[in-house]
Amino acid sequence: MALIQPDPTFYPSAREAMAAPREELAYVALLDATGEGRPDGLATIDLSDGSVASVHDMSVPGDELHHFGWNVCSSALCPYAPHPHVERRYLVLPGLRSSRIYIFDVKDDPRHPKLVKTIEPETIFEKTGYSRPHTVHCGTDAVYVSALGNVDGDAPGGVFTLDHDTFEPKGRWEVDRGSQALHYDFWWHLGHDTMITSEWGTPNQIEPGPSLELLVGREYGHRLHIWDLTKRRHLQEIDLGDQHQMALELRPAHDPTKTYGFVNTVISVEDLSANIFTWHLDGGVWKAQKIITIPAEPAPADLLPEPLKQFGAVPPLVTDISLTLDDRILLVSCWGTGELKAYDVSDPFDPRETGSVRIGGIARRDPHPASPGRALNGGPQMVEASRDRRRVYFTNSLYRSWDDVFYPDGVSSWMAKVDVADDGSLTLDPAFFVDFASDGRRAHQIRLQGGDSSSDSYCFP
Repeated sequence: MALIQPDPTFYPSAREAMAAPREELAYVALLDATGEGRPDGLATIDLSDGSVASVHDMSVPGDELHHFGWNVCSSALCPYAPHPHVERRYLVLPGLRSSRIYIFDVKDDPRHPKLVKTIEPETIFEKTGYSRPHTVHCGTDAVYVSALGNVDGDAPGGVFTLDHDTFEPKGRWEVDRGSQALHYDFWWHLGHDTMITSEWGTPNQIEPGPSLELLVGREYGHRLHIWDLTKRRHLQEIDLGDQHQMALELRPAHDPTKTYGFVNTVISVEDLSANIFTWHLDGGVWKAQKIITIPAEPAPADLLPEPLKQFGAVPPLVTDISLTLDDRILLVSCWGTGELKAYDVSDPFDPRETGSVRIGGIARRDPHPASPGRALNGGPQMVEASRDRRRVYFTNSLYRSWDDVFYPDGVSSWMAKVDVADDGSLTLDPAFFVDFASDGRRAHQIRLQGGDSSSDSYCFP
């Protein structure tokens, strides 16, 4: 009888995953800058030299590919996982604007992913009642997908699941959603049977681009929601304060014995700052505490896009965060100011800034060492750390209609890399710069071959 072994890229703990072999490839979503005529693409990047190994175009235009993920990952090694011997071989790519989902197989030829299945929007609408799939996470019992809204583009948004094997939509995840209406990201504390969800806005609020009226009216999301993961029931709501608009990325501690994590809010309507909160379990009640405030930076009005001229300042616009597998370094991307910051969060309530690099930015347009004379637009946006926490990769496009407001001259897209030292300091790798200008599409989400800091969850410390 042949012995069945778990996928070698699965690890019972984050500690063991940190000792895994170095990543060789990255998969990057490319968005059509016009939204019409040309399909989005999936680029495969050779990380040894930053060359583009291949690009696979989607079937039709207009998808706006977003936060894709793996079919399965290290959570398959949890004691209660029903699929311990599946393989990390499929990438699940959601089209945020089209509500279409693509399945790519990377097993046979990792440098040239193969499209093996397309889930059409009508199937998702019919089986889940949701639209605009945004984020994909591999769970113990299914592939989980967040959706920003219902079929009409309004609230509520939520989570639906796909079958691990067939990728057919199983249905809406929530049994009792309680007070939750807006949706964005989701993650979990598997050892504590708890899911956390965050809020951005409905598709009808988001797709036209940022709205000053909605912002001033404090109508974007600003809450976290706590769920019973097994019973699929809403337990608690945490309001971060309606001045803190757009509660986005959720990064729980990787050690399953820890009951805390981090969330970023994009902008404060009081002072244009961005803020980071720590959520935590305290005496059976989940709470959140603000731990980091990143202020806006003054700038001449003639360097600012129209919505910011009246303020004479550039908001940081923190749009992504990433927590290294040792739960020590939190990477924070300031898409507005063009800064990638690092904080030591060994004490999750008392962070210490350890590093910073500048590239792009609304007003600064800082160059990369690879081309020192070239002013860059966009800024650090989607950020992903390697499993050993030594390398961080990031791209510069947020979302087409939002790109065009804050960077009205267009986003000429790129992917860069920083090296992380033992003390948490950051250094731009002068030899690594992937320039997508000739392709013309904009780089967004990054996934690293074999796993990265934000694609796996673990059941053992």
